[in-house]
Amino acid sequence: MRQIISSLAIDLPSRAKALSAVETLAIGTAGGLIFLVAHLPGGLISGAMVATGIAAIAGRPLSVPPIITQTLLLLLGISIGSVVSRDLINHVSAYPVTIGLLALATFCSTFASSMYLQRIHGWDRTSAFLAGSPGALSQITILAVERGADLPAIAVVQTLRVIILTAALPLVLALAGVTSASSPAMTMAVASPLGLAAMLVGSLAVSLLLQLIKFPASWLFGAMLAAGILHGIGWVDGGLPPWMRGVALIGIGALIGSRFARMRVKTLVGHLHAGLGSFAVAVLISAVFVVVIVLSTHVRFSDTIVAFAPGAMDAMMALALTLHIDPIFVGAHHLSRFVFVTIATPGIVHLFGRPQDDVDD
Repeated sequence: MRQIISSLAIDLPSRAKALSAVETLAIGTAGGLIFLVAHLPGGLISGAMVATGIAAIAGRPLSVPPIITQTLLLLLGISIGSVVSRDLINHVSAYPVTIGLLALATFCSTFASSMYLQRIHGWDRTSAFLAGSPGALSQITILAVERGADLPAIAVVQTLRVIILTAALPLVLALAGVTSASSPAMTMAVASPLGLAAMLVGSLAVSLLLQLIKFPASWLFGAMLAAGILHGIGWVDGGLPPWMRGVALIGIGALIGSRFARMRVKTLVGHLHAGLGSFAVAVLISAVFVVVIVLSTHVRFSDTIVAFAPGAMDAMMALALTLHIDPIFVGAHHLSRFVFVTIATPGIVHLFGRPQDDVDD
């Protein structure tokens, strides 16, 4: 009971944090609308991310409080769950094969990126392995502190990877001709007031239950699961109003861009080459597996490339939604990557990183 009450407790931000959040979301909204009006790839999420990233690097103290982050993830999960249909799960039989290949791709890209950072930039093994591990940033941060790794350098490499992928993937898919460059808003009927209430209440309840059992990305996947079930059994028809989906996409983009507020320009510039180089190595490894899957299965190229992109789970899910890509396929794979990284990374660092005695010294 205490766990449930603590999960429901609202941690209201202070006045300074509230003003910072207002500024962050205002800048993100402006950037998202500019991208949308200009028909630039990625629209709302990419524009918000770029605008807040620039402002954060310029020195603005941008941030998004946890309660707003959770609300944004809840809205994003509902939006994704609302598009569930039988057409989206036609190739479920391909999941075991592609998820197995994803695990192998994650293992290979982590080792290749870490070797690049060690050989070319002289990083220690622990920092290199943690920086090369895609996703699960909170777990990576905890491991970095425990093992005495170079946390600022790891944060730069991890953040650059997410920023570049979120900005570049829409452009790559548009140039490849598999999605519209302008990424128009999804045409979906708006659910009835009763349906909207059912999705909001159901999503909140499932998300809290998942949080109690420490399920990864509980707010996102809880809302996605609840909305998907309600649509699958025919109790709800339609999704969120377009403006609410837009708020979710802008908010996620602003959240990603605000990560640069924690970094000094000197730190960012000092590790820029390492971040770009390790990103290129990871993308090349992932691209090999994407080609294998596209040539050997019936999974679409656009679905595969977003599912295998070594980026943050929330950002890739948001891109799947805005680019008309199968969100169920993408979600299943990024959840699998998260679980794999969470389980495997501590063991990899223990076996191949610096001995704990060296850290303690």
